[in-house]
Amino acid sequence: MMSQKKIFLILVAVSTVSLLLHQGGHLSWTMEVFRMNCPSLNPPQTSTTFKHTNVVFLKTHKTASSTVQNIFFRFAERNNLTVALPVTHCDHQFCYPRIFSSHFVHPHTMPPNIVTSHLRFSRSELQRIMPNNTIYITILREPGAMFESLFSYYNQYCDTFKRVPNGSLEAFLDNPWAYYRPQEKDSMYARNTLTFDLGGDKDRPSADVVRYAKRFAAEVEYVFSLVMIAEYFDESLVLLRHLLSWDLEDVLYIKQNMRMPSSKGNLSEAQLGKIREWNAIDAMLYDHFNASLWRQLNELGLACVAREVKLLRRAQEQMIRSCFGGNLPQLRSAAEITNKELRPWQPSSKVAIVGYDLPVNASKESGMSKDMCLKMIMPEVQYSKQLLHVQMLRYRSRYFLNNVLKPSGQHQQPTGSILRHSVTPGRSPRARSFHQTRQVGSHN
Repeated sequence: MMSQKKIFLILVAVSTVSLLLHQGGHLSWTMEVFRMNCPSLNPPQTSTTFKHTNVVFLKTHKTASSTVQNIFFRFAERNNLTVALPVTHCDHQFCYPRIFSSHFVHPHTMPPNIVTSHLRFSRSELQRIMPNNTIYITILREPGAMFESLFSYYNQYCDTFKRVPNGSLEAFLDNPWAYYRPQEKDSMYARNTLTFDLGGDKDRPSADVVRYAKRFAAEVEYVFSLVMIAEYFDESLVLLRHLLSWDLEDVLYIKQNMRMPSSKGNLSEAQLGKIREWNAIDAMLYDHFNASLWRQLNELGLACVAREVKLLRRAQEQMIRSCFGGNLPQLRSAAEITNKELRPWQPSSKVAIVGYDLPVNASKESGMSKDMCLKMIMPEVQYSKQLLHVQMLRYRSRYFLNNVLKPSGQHQQPTGSILRHSVTPGRSPRARSFHQTRQVGSHN
């Protein structure tokens, strides 16, 4: 006869499975990943796996980085983490294109767990505000597609591009030095933008480009544990999830900050070659880290990665059904979007950045709230403002508790202050390899 203990365990198991099915199967994705028997890139040292929460994501330009940023914003909110946000005069970027300084961070968002707004990279300045166990991540995109997007997006914003007759990319590529001024404001959008964002020299003398690009790629690899590749976005998210010990639900996304398909230009092989030549350092960086990405995917196991990508896309479909009642709503221009919180920023009248409206009849089949669905499609500027508002309220609440309610003589800095860190800034552990780096992540 089966013991009472065994009967009890069976009832618990049946009840758990029933609950998962009733809740829409969110956790079933994790169970399927477990059944894959995928190799772990970070063998657990304890019986409990902790999510890494101290992360710098260097948000590069026109690389699908807004979509990644939205993932980090939502993760921070769900886990009550602090996101570094810019001081008011920097707008929604950390005073870009100036090299990043800790003074650009709003004091009510200190000390942060996550940095994910546009900045020009400075490792030493980021170390002043981040713990030593911070994991650094960024994303690159194929230079041809990226430069075409930059040229379209900043056509009426960057003086280099404004000089080109009829806004012709072909004319620019035929003779870029006729329009480009290296020291001019916003010139970073017109040449080696990835290199500039990473803190490098976008205008290295041509005789030194190859040597410099190799050395700079090695420096980036030393600091960044993962360099995602936009063309392999879902595969990059699988690596991101494993690196940070996150759940599949943590990396769900809807694409952000897109142009109308009709505004995208088709590039010839000759034009692609000219773009790579003009952006030679970016091109070498991309080639280096594209190869690095595939080494990491092979380390995890391509079959495992393929199955997890399939699960991710299935989860995306379920999330879209929950939020939109079926397929994604039609892309709309900013003027057509009724909810002002969902209107994307427009760089000029020459290019339309599109977004979505949240349907009023959004389904709740999988338990996703309207706010969760709203945040999935909320553009960077509005989301940054909302996060700042929430974090300022939290900061003031802590300040009130620490300085008003405490007896005289016991006042102290609020816990939102930079002084909360006991970590002394210094040389953080080298991002030795994807396997090794995962062992130095945060365990908050």
